[in-house]
Amino acid sequence: MNEKAIRDSLVEHGQKLFRAPRDLIQFTKRPEADRLLNDLATHPHAFVLACLMDRQIKAEKAWAIPYEISQKLGGFSMETLCQLSPADVNRLMSQPKPLHRFVDIMSGLFRSAIQRINRQYANNAARLWTGNPPSAEVVYRFLEFNGAGPKIASMATNILARDFKIPFADHFSIDISADVHIRRVFARLGLCAADATVEQVIYKAKALYPEFPGMMDLPCWEIGRNWCKARGPECSACYMKELCPTANAKT
Repeated sequence: MNEKAIRDSLVEHGQKLFRAPRDLIQFTKRPEADRLLNDLATHPHAFVLACLMDRQIKAEKAWAIPYEISQKLGGFSMETLCQLSPADVNRLMSQPKPLHRFVDIMSGLFRSAIQRINRQYANNAARLWTGNPPSAEVVYRFLEFNGAGPKIASMATNILARDFKIPFADHFSIDISADVHIRRVFARLGLCAADATVEQVIYKAKALYPEFPGMMDLPCWEIGRNWCKARGPECSACYMKELCPTANAKT
């Protein structure tokens, strides 16, 4: 197996995405919801809150939660959100139908994040990333939110750099977000063992491309979601098929 060739191909695809002009990011594939999440100028907190909701349910549904709540409130300003009690947020998250699989936990994290943005960032969540900060500082700021682990923190920082084109002093600390798709792709490409831990996948990515490990994140995620599926992988449609030992073994 040629690890260098595999890395170079993944990085090449990552760089194409990184160099692409900024466009509306389709987080939910619902135009109204995506416009809110893309509005870093007046509603940067919508993006932050959506990042924190992205767990244990389909990504598109999780990212739509700020929009669903904005529709119930008739707006999504920080001033309005700061007035919500824990019971208010829980009701917004649970009625008339639950917005998340774990309503009680996620409504608590949602309100906690609002309070942190209010206290720490004077109601302007964009202060998390403005001023050309080191990538490690931005990841650290996301980690300070209750419920945000390394996966969410790296994912959020990566999206800001890659898709929103937010300038950072470096990209060293933007790791790959080793979800189920990425772990599966790394294993099938032969980059790690099939039972590799999240930490092992993260550090393998660091070893492969230390200047920006997260550059390989979206290419691997797209491969895993579109072709390299858990059951019935569509190897012939994947651009990595010539380099992939699993695809070659099937052939």
